[in-house]
Amino acid sequence: MKAWALRLTSAGLLMLLGMAVGVWATTTHFRPLLDDQQDLVATCVSARDNLAGLATEQGKALGGLILAANDRQAGAEQAVKDAKASAQADYAAANRLQQERTGGDQCAASTAIIDKELGL
Repeated sequence: MKAWALRLTSAGLLMLLGMAVGVWATTTHFRPLLDDQQDLVATCVSARDNLAGLATEQGKALGGLILAANDRQAGAEQAVKDAKASAQADYAAANRLQQERTGGDQCAASTAIIDKELGL
């Protein structure tokens, strides 16, 4: 029975020695590696959050630019409509004057104007 107790005690001491070596290896070898990896993770998370913020800001700015472009386009279309409407009376009057000066023939009026511009 003593041999059995001695073996049990030896096994227990061997397990304690293994645990002590494991703790020592963990604290001296693996802990610095783990700390380095945690630092890298923190850096990556910070960079990801920064990029996400920048992407959000760019999305907002792009949305604002699109809205501004749409407003400018609508304004330009309205200006063209207004210009056409205000020029319609002047255009009709100019056509009437040309027809009166050339006897009513639009082709002759166009020819006369083109010839005059070209110096013919």
